[in-house]
Amino acid sequence: MDVTCAFQVNATLVSNEFIDQYMAAANGEYVKVYLYLLRCRQEHPDILQIADALNHTEADVKRALVYWEKVGALQMGTAGQEAGLAGNQTAAKSGGAAGKPPVPEPESGTRTTYSQEQVNRLAADEDFTQLLYIAQKYLNKVFTPRECEVYAYLYDGLRMSAELLEYLTEYCVQGGHTSIRYLETVALNWHQKGLTTVEEAKAYATGFTKNSFAVMKAFGLTDRKPGDSEKELIERWFMEYGFTKEVVLEACNRTMETIHSPSFRYANKILKQWKLAGVRSLKDVKVLDQKHQSQSGGREQKPAAGKKPANQFHNFEQRDTDYNSMVLDQVSSWIGEA
Repeated sequence: MDVTCAFQVNATLVSNEFIDQYMAAANGEYVKVYLYLLRCRQEHPDILQIADALNHTEADVKRALVYWEKVGALQMGTAGQEAGLAGNQTAAKSGGAAGKPPVPEPESGTRTTYSQEQVNRLAADEDFTQLLYIAQKYLNKVFTPRECEVYAYLYDGLRMSAELLEYLTEYCVQGGHTSIRYLETVALNWHQKGLTTVEEAKAYATGFTKNSFAVMKAFGLTDRKPGDSEKELIERWFMEYGFTKEVVLEACNRTMETIHSPSFRYANKILKQWKLAGVRSLKDVKVLDQKHQSQSGGREQKPAAGKKPANQFHNFEQRDTDYNSMVLDQVSSWIGEA
């Protein structure tokens, strides 16, 4: 006997966890794909069916699947990874993951090199070809195979979206940087910091602007903006070296204490040596200072016998440690090694 309930609801349930933790940070097109997967989870649609239903390209759907799998909201089996949703290996998780896994980082000092064949294979991807077109317009050049390979690695290897890479290119050009090496360095820095959307990148760039003014304040240069060469060094400290504001300001303060005038080059020497020494925090700086002090033997000078301290009101033995001399010796040794 067939029975139809008057209050039966044909609906798709979406968990609050997905709405609270995942939806806001995701591209709107990605959300469409995720909701469609929830709606059709029992039908196991393939990539072409999803693209047709949502008026997307197949590349759009693939990128959305990769994104949701990376943040832990989608589980894809081996078969699904090789052939989209074929084999019924993919299932959207309405509850989401317990926590967002860290974004994978390239091994230190190495990265995947894309062959010309791999780059050519991406020519079928509409978003990638459009990205290359827009990037060449921004940089006002025709890309060499090396430049195409860098974009292919960032787009396909690191799974950075076309929108994010377009903004990255615009950001670098507006800052006066058109070198592909500089662009790649900034991209790797953003990737390591887990920036996956244009909004996150803009927020990070705004934070960098605040950091640059903090540097100018530490140098006592509050009446102007940093010049081009100064801005380039500040960008190197925060983006290439990856230092926190506290570490950079410590280098600026030591510069002022040592030479009593603002010097970006002097601060850069300090930060360069800290980078080579593996410094990541102020705690690491203190450890490095202690190590250097133990190696130099302290350099305390005792007053001559029978000589009273200059201040007759002091009733305790004064220390004549010349800390300025110690700092100068330390930084000078660093500069000599650079």
